[in-house]
Amino acid sequence: MASHIIDFLLIENNFGTPEMRAVWSEHNRLTKQVDVEVEVELALAEGELGVIPADAAQTIAAKADASALNVEKIAQDAVRMKHSLMPTITAIQKQCGDAGEYIHYGVTTQDIVDTATVLQLQQAFAIVERDTQLMAVELKRLAKKYQHRPMTGCTRGMQALPTTFGFKLAVWLDEFVRHLERLKEIKARVLVGNVNGAIGTYASFGELGPQIERLTLDKLGLATPNIVWQSARDRFSEYASVVVLISGKIGNELYNLMRTEINEVEEPFSAGKIGSTTMPHKRNPAAFEGLASLTAPIFKSASLIHESMKVEYERDAMSWRAEWIALPEVNIYLSAQLQNALGILRGMSVNEKQMLANLELQNGLLLSEKVMFEIGKRMGKQTAHHLVYECSMKAFEQSRHFKEVLLEDPVLSAQVTAQELDAWLNPVNYLGCAPQKVDEVIRYADNSGLLPA
Repeated sequence: MASHIIDFLLIENNFGTPEMRAVWSEHNRLTKQVDVEVEVELALAEGELGVIPADAAQTIAAKADASALNVEKIAQDAVRMKHSLMPTITAIQKQCGDAGEYIHYGVTTQDIVDTATVLQLQQAFAIVERDTQLMAVELKRLAKKYQHRPMTGCTRGMQALPTTFGFKLAVWLDEFVRHLERLKEIKARVLVGNVNGAIGTYASFGELGPQIERLTLDKLGLATPNIVWQSARDRFSEYASVVVLISGKIGNELYNLMRTEINEVEEPFSAGKIGSTTMPHKRNPAAFEGLASLTAPIFKSASLIHESMKVEYERDAMSWRAEWIALPEVNIYLSAQLQNALGILRGMSVNEKQMLANLELQNGLLLSEKVMFEIGKRMGKQTAHHLVYECSMKAFEQSRHFKEVLLEDPVLSAQVTAQELDAWLNPVNYLGCAPQKVDEVIRYADNSGLLPA
């Protein structure tokens, strides 16, 4: 019976995807360990190099079968032996008969577990890379679609200046292109196996040790390390750091834009979707909440992976086991986030009418900077700031339109006309280079070679 929320049948897909859970399942973990240890490709590599008899290597490759192992029996033996891998080795030995004497030849447990974990991570990496790319594709589409759609930009939680929704999306697009660049850059550093014996010196292999490692890892499709990394856990830590960056902030931002009083976007809605068990009118931001809620667990699990970098001497199991907990979690949580985010972007409603209404929410005060700079051309910027500030505070406190207050000021009314104010207070006339920057980001994304043509 499941005892972790990742695997609860009723809500598991809120916290992960079937695809990513399968990667980090116990079955796949065991399969990868058996593959590394036996079928792929240690025994075959040792057989090719004459370290073990070639016929024994062929027998091991033919008979070792992770799917035929009795997991319950292995688990019982693990309790008795108090060792996480030895029962598996014993079970495979029995499968292989006399050839089983050559199983696990020259390697240590961590060689097998680490390299198997990297094989799992290789699968997870491909899923994360694929979905991160799909996110960039969707953000590119939406950034272009809403390139010229004015909306209110906020700083410190308050309305600040006009921007466009496309500009906001282009900021996220640029970020996701950087995520793709990071993934591409770290792949060669992360997907590296480890087959070098008890403390990494190849002592049990002799002079053939580096060749055995290289040949085994070549067969597995993994890179070969310059030197043992049993005591250097930065590879997993670097990957976790990139996962944290991908997890990001989009969910929380969209959650705020859907607030009743803002109402600029709405997550995909389908007939029958229930917002509340007691308030029938509620259309809650459940998808946005789900997206945002997994960022904190990813941050915490990544922190646990960073803790595993503190290794005692050449190897210990204290720090190591933290990775067993946290590495599956960060990948499973991120898979849910990316799939959820893709569904949101593909079906999200954008309330363009409300975006325009929110631009006028402060009765023209949103354009105080524009007014200040225009008047500053005639009176000096600092003088203009003082005058416009006084009018801004008066308009705010008296709930009056900014234009009206500006025109009744004797100094300002001598410097500006009503027609000029109408132009200056039009949000569309103060978007800066927002639309042009959207094009620039899209060009960069297209030229990066990281998005499909």
